[in-house]
Formats: sequence, structure tokens, C-alpha cells
Amino acid sequence: MAEGTGAYGRRFDSGRVCLDLVATGAETSGARERLDRPARLAEWLVSSRLVPRGTPLEAVDETWLDRFLHLRTCVDRLMTAQLSGGSAEDALERVNALAAVAPPVLRAVRGRGGALVRVLGADPVCGALLAAVARDAVDLLTDPVARASLRRCQGDACRRLYLDTSRGMRRRWCSSEICGNRERVARHRRRAQTPA
Repeated sequence: MAEGTGAYGRRFDSGRVCLDLVATGAETSGARERLDRPARLAEWLVSSRLVPRGTPLEAVDETWLDRFLHLRTCVDRLMTAQLSGGSAEDALERVNALAAVAPPVLRAVRGRGGALVRVLGADPVCGALLAAVARDAVDLLTDPVARASLRRCQGDACRRLYLDTSRGMRRRWCSSEICGNRERVARHRRRAQTPA
């Protein structure tokens, strides 16, 4: 699993942009809401690679933030239902509606030094960016291989979702360095406190 540092702090890489959006929530003990204002959403849009670096994002406002937070809730509900064998038909209906909009048009253009770089074909539009995330959720839920690798972190205070691409598919934590280490330390403390 790759964890990079985006402009808004540590970025969790779940393996899918729709799951990365869910990971922006304050669902873990001690975590804070990462999308608490429009500027943070704009930073996430860049760090998640939904828009290329340098894309003007002045249009990102409270309306965009509300719409992305609503999509995040729907995706979380769908993935939770998938893992528990339940259903979340209203969330599925909303994600499908958002996925029906055309996603952003990407183009390859020559950058400095002649290397090809990604740019948007037009100014970013909220509905198109929501569509890209919603389509990723639809793709995940309809791909049997990807769907079978969907996991929720087993860390005590963590609810992050990720795709388990490990050999043998035995990964238990979103991050071995963070949640896995916490579990190992807790296990060590329990053994140290147990009378011999």
C-alpha cells in the first residue's frame, strides 16, 4: 500500500479512488474530518489525481463539498452493505445517477521539455468529477475479482476500506505501519501484563 503526502496531509491509498474518498472521513479514533472546507476538497481532488496538478479550482465551493460528502456517505454505505451481505438500494440508486453524467475529458499535451502531461479538456465541473468517483464505485462493485478483495481494516479504532492485493489475500489492516503496528504493540502489552 502506498501512502503519500498530499497537500492536506497523509493520503491513504486504498487502491481505488472511491475508497480513498471514503477514507477522508473522520471514522477512526482520533482522526479528524479531512474534507472540512472547500479548499481541502480542492487539495484532495489533486492528490487523488482526479484533476491534474495546476488545474484551476476556484469554482470549488460549499456546494461541491456537500455533494462530495453525500457521495462519500453513499459509497461507504454501499461498500459496508457489500461486506455484510446487506443492501443499500437508495445509495446504489444515487451512485448510479451520479455515474450517468459524463466524466471529465482528459487530454495529453506536451509539457515543459516535451514530455506528455495530463490536462482537463475543459474547466472542472463538479458533476463530472462526481461521475468519475461514482463510476469507480460501480466498476468496483460489478467486478467480481475487485469486489472479492474488498476489506475493512481490522484495527480496533479504524474503519478504512481497501482492496487486499496481498499474496494469499491475508492482509488485515489498511496499513501495516499504522494499524498493524498498533495491534502488535497492544498484543505485546497484553502479554507483558499477563502474569506468568
